[in-house]
Amino acid sequence: MKAMETFHWDEHFTTGIAPVDEQHHRLVTLINELGESLIAGDSLASDTLQAAFDQLADYARLHFRQEEALMAEEGVSAEYLALHCRIHAEFSHQLAQMWATRHATANPSEVLHGFLRAWLAMHILGEDQSMARQVYAIREGVPARQALEHEASHDDNATAALLLAIQGLYQVLAQQNAGLVRANAELEARVLERTQALAEANNRLQALSNSDGLLGIANRRHFDTRLNAEWRRAAREHRPLSLLMIDVDHFKLYNDRYGHPAGDACLQAVARAAGTPLAMKRATDLLARYGGEELAVLLPGTPAAGAWAVAGEIQRAIVALQLPHSDSPVAPTVTVSIGTATLVPTPTGRPAELLAAADAALYAAKAMGRNRIVAHTAA
Repeated sequence: MKAMETFHWDEHFTTGIAPVDEQHHRLVTLINELGESLIAGDSLASDTLQAAFDQLADYARLHFRQEEALMAEEGVSAEYLALHCRIHAEFSHQLAQMWATRHATANPSEVLHGFLRAWLAMHILGEDQSMARQVYAIREGVPARQALEHEASHDDNATAALLLAIQGLYQVLAQQNAGLVRANAELEARVLERTQALAEANNRLQALSNSDGLLGIANRRHFDTRLNAEWRRAAREHRPLSLLMIDVDHFKLYNDRYGHPAGDACLQAVARAAGTPLAMKRATDLLARYGGEELAVLLPGTPAAGAWAVAGEIQRAIVALQLPHSDSPVAPTVTVSIGTATLVPTPTGRPAELLAAADAALYAAKAMGRNRIVAHTAA
């Protein structure tokens, strides 16, 4: 693996202000340690790498605070102090942005470590050396403003111009990086928004594919899926599984008498009435359109007595609608016949057994004159 270039200290980086130089030495150490962690192949999300970065970022902020306090204490020009504070804040922000987007950066180890080395060199040779010269001038009795003006016309014009050019380039790159960060954040936000919209559309599509278009309850496809799943669950848990089959009495006569639109409205009202008792009970219960004017109610974990009680509630709710059915030989209003069945599924059994039992009970209810509930028995 290619070796990471480290920051090498020499006499050019010495400001002569002991606390500042000590902190610069510490920053060099932390930058090199982070570089070693990066080149060692540590995962970009590893705790070790994060700890190395946090230590560097925290110490840099500490250095900035103490450096700013030193300048204020020494009486450095307020104008220069404000510039120094702004540069410190920009670096902290830029470093945080680069760290946050390291996963999307090509060669993040080299880019991040190279940025830190270049920044520290520019920071010491530029702002901090200038600060040191002003501090020494002020200590010798030169007014802060005059020290700043003298710094602006420093004898080494070539070096000053080069540092100024590098600082300008740094500012441009910082702005570009900030723009990339914003663009990346906006892109991520759009991707998240579209992903959520797609998930919501899929959920709506799934709901539509599982619902009966006329009655707004589960369709036969969804009922079959749930019946198979609940059968397997009941077999594993050795719990009862109950099923109600509901048929609107003489519905063909209703359609012939009142017309198909009225027949649709009748089925919708019956479905709403049948669902009312279930809505007050458990979310696991399922009301579905089994076919035509026939509804099915799946009651997981419900014994025979419970299924009978639910059937009675549904029957009373439908009678309470008082929907006229003048051609019915059973009653002057719409009524239903209900067959109930309860089994404790076995691993070798089939859901068709429960369907057949409930259907046989419904057939018996019809044969006995309709408008009644019949429970399936083994006999």
